[in-house]
Amino acid sequence: MSAPEFSLVTGSAATAEADALIVGLRTGDDGPVLAGGAEDVVAAFSEAGGLLELLTLAGASGKADEVVKLPSRGAVSAALVVGVGLGAAKAGQDAAAAAEQVRRASGSAARALAGTGHVVSTLARLDLAATVEGSLLGAYTFTTYKTNGAGKEPVGNFGLLVEKSDEESTDALTRAVAIAGAVRTARNLINTPPNDLFPASFADRAADIGAGAGLEVEVLDERELADGGYGGVLGVGIGSSRPPRLVRLRWSGGDSPRASVALVGKGITFDTGGISIKPAANMDHMTSDMSGAAAVIATVALAAELRLPITVTATVPMAENMPSATAYRPGDVLTMYGGKTVEVLNTDAEGRLVLADAIVRAAEDSPDYLIETSTLTGAQMVALGNRTAGVMGSDEFRDRVAAHAKATGEGGWAMPLPEELRGDLDSRLADLANVTGHRWGGMLAAGLFLREFVADGLPWAHIDIAGPSFNSGGPWGYTGKGGTGVPVRTLAAVLTDIAENG
Repeated sequence: MSAPEFSLVTGSAATAEADALIVGLRTGDDGPVLAGGAEDVVAAFSEAGGLLELLTLAGASGKADEVVKLPSRGAVSAALVVGVGLGAAKAGQDAAAAAEQVRRASGSAARALAGTGHVVSTLARLDLAATVEGSLLGAYTFTTYKTNGAGKEPVGNFGLLVEKSDEESTDALTRAVAIAGAVRTARNLINTPPNDLFPASFADRAADIGAGAGLEVEVLDERELADGGYGGVLGVGIGSSRPPRLVRLRWSGGDSPRASVALVGKGITFDTGGISIKPAANMDHMTSDMSGAAAVIATVALAAELRLPITVTATVPMAENMPSATAYRPGDVLTMYGGKTVEVLNTDAEGRLVLADAIVRAAEDSPDYLIETSTLTGAQMVALGNRTAGVMGSDEFRDRVAAHAKATGEGGWAMPLPEELRGDLDSRLADLANVTGHRWGGMLAAGLFLREFVADGLPWAHIDIAGPSFNSGGPWGYTGKGGTGVPVRTLAAVLTDIAENG
């Protein structure tokens, strides 16, 4: 489906021409209270029973994700007034938390108003960028494979009520549309089924995205991977009839780049677990095992669109992990790119093997920072749930990345790399094993494995998005079912921070 368009609107919300007018509500001690930005709408309803009273009568409470529709009966120009819940305004609430409330409410409203031609939102007076991001992401649907009716079209146009339409607000709108558009690109890749998105076709799509953004593009096929010594990518991909790839996309940073950043994303287009096969229940969710790759592909293209003054290079290993007569086995020893050897104890711990190759290759460019993201471990969900990513790496940069994850509303929590777990990765045959002999601290052990392949002194961070990358439950806020596009917004914030501050 098409995406909504956005325009800046000044003047009174009460007289704005629209099919629907969005106002925000918060929960209060004695019922809902109106959020700021809708004072002129309140005044317009003063002789029609009172806006808050009518919304309350219609069932509004102000809680998050709530949407209540109210016929305006001519009190305002819009035919419909839509009250959306922001949740409570907590004491000491910071700007990031307030922005996430607006983002989430805007997403809920966009989903509820699908099929509406023109909507005007007073939430933009609270936070313009958050309103745009939430609206564009909340309106997202993936209907490529629907033949029995794709449902309602998204809202055609969002009018964003602002105090004045100037360069600052125009720039904020443009940037927010670009960031949300990158998230939608990642979602489209994740939601494409694995019979259509396999290593070769994924590489083609990545190359098309890169070419469209003006990036330098390099694709290594299975022969070139073998010649280059990419033992991890080849080992994982050898069991599939659809051979692996490694894609490199580079944004040069313009005339005078201020820093260089390497991005690495796991691109397992489908993960059966290989010989260490997964249970059949929910294996269809493994179509999302390339979410990290989707995120970094979308992000490097976004860096070019925003013309960030930093060099950004994405290194993306792509493979399909299948059991077959040619599949790698528990007990095999793989020689990784760069020469380290790994004893495979579990073929379902495949992501770290392809990532190890990519991390070593990415470090050869001598970047100032390295960020890797992947659906790495089920242990992430055990530790942090389905909405909070685990962030590991070198202490200072890890904390910097985790802070941006929280600030963008994507969520992230800094995790340690305990040295006592490193010994559990020792192998009797090779330099190290791909798993420990126990299940304790599984996410942390995976982080320690990856650390073995990071160049000495290179600030790095790993973002484990096993849970946050794919929503298998019902929609909420601006997050629908399926691929979420996490952590594109976090990566965009980190890259912007580096561009501005080094």
